[in-house]
Amino acid sequence: MELSLLRAQAHSPSYFSLLRGSDGERPPVDFCIPCNPYFPTPEIFEHLGRNLETILKFYPSDADTITAELSATMGLHPRTVAMGNGSTELITWIDHLLVRESLAIPIPTFGRWTDQPMETGKRVDMYPLLESRAFALDVNDYVSFVRARGSRVAVICNPNNPDGGYLPKHEVLRLLDRLIDLDLVIVDESFGDFVDAEPYPGVAAEAAVRPNVIVLRSLGKNFGLHGVRFGYLVANPALAGKIRDALPKWNLNAFAEVVVFMMKQCTAEYQESLRRLAQDRRAMHHQLSCMPELTVFPSQGNFLLVKLPHGFDGVALRDHLLTRHGVYVRECGNKLGTTSQFLRLVVRPQEDVRRLLVGMTQFLYSGSLHEVPVIGLHHRRPNSLSA
Repeated sequence: MELSLLRAQAHSPSYFSLLRGSDGERPPVDFCIPCNPYFPTPEIFEHLGRNLETILKFYPSDADTITAELSATMGLHPRTVAMGNGSTELITWIDHLLVRESLAIPIPTFGRWTDQPMETGKRVDMYPLLESRAFALDVNDYVSFVRARGSRVAVICNPNNPDGGYLPKHEVLRLLDRLIDLDLVIVDESFGDFVDAEPYPGVAAEAAVRPNVIVLRSLGKNFGLHGVRFGYLVANPALAGKIRDALPKWNLNAFAEVVVFMMKQCTAEYQESLRRLAQDRRAMHHQLSCMPELTVFPSQGNFLLVKLPHGFDGVALRDHLLTRHGVYVRECGNKLGTTSQFLRLVVRPQEDVRRLLVGMTQFLYSGSLHEVPVIGLHHRRPNSLSA
């Protein structure tokens, strides 16, 4: 494996880049890119495969047609929805069209929320989430920060990336009420479907009737289809229309159209995938928490943030896992608000997690626990924050 790929850019290299640099070795198990491992099902992939020639050969419908179908499925009015070629396209247009001078954002978080406005000359007011509070967002303190800095736009990611911290719905609504005078408040719910802390998370319905709120959602992350590149936003008709009018008429590909039109038929399979993933998240959190001196933070995303024991560096562990165990993880040294002592680990099925735990045990404990089966680590008392 060519490790220079991991050090040549600010963001993690794509899975395709790793495959090209693998020299025919077995593909790495991906604990880096947050993806749903249980969806689409093999049957859905088989359906897509049978229709591959048609999907690739012909033009997709225009964005309005695909958006109308998505809106009907999600119970939203199409005038309140704009679909993009991935959430990053929507973040870009939000910045260009709606962020005038300044934007407040808690850190650590998804890098495009800091990088995009800085690239266009905006002032980015970064509100530090504290490790001592498990990176939890305090609404009152964040509002005070926004007021003190005079920020005109405020953003939260819920659940947050990379820690998976979740702000309950009633607290999000309280934040929106207190910032109703801002130009814009954005709630990035890209990982919202993975939340199981309350029955009906998310504030998309409220965003559709509020004057200054945009909710961002990602279909690629939730559906396990990053390569399709599709996401959408929900806002009042004026805000949504401003973004929709700026987007190219054919900004969505045919794969996105096929998947959107399949959604109604796949609801049961999708909900089952979320249930299985939540179960895996609880198991993985417990197993990692049992590793001595490793801190595991509570998460409602499809990933877990861990802090390595004192004296260990995530870069070295990442390289060890990739070269010795074929496991690809996200080291967080280039994320504002964290250091290379932190790793973000995507939730995966147990057979993959065992491979991760063996590699981490070998690296962190110098062989002292290497003879202990990872399944037997559960008897140790967890030393981290509870999930």
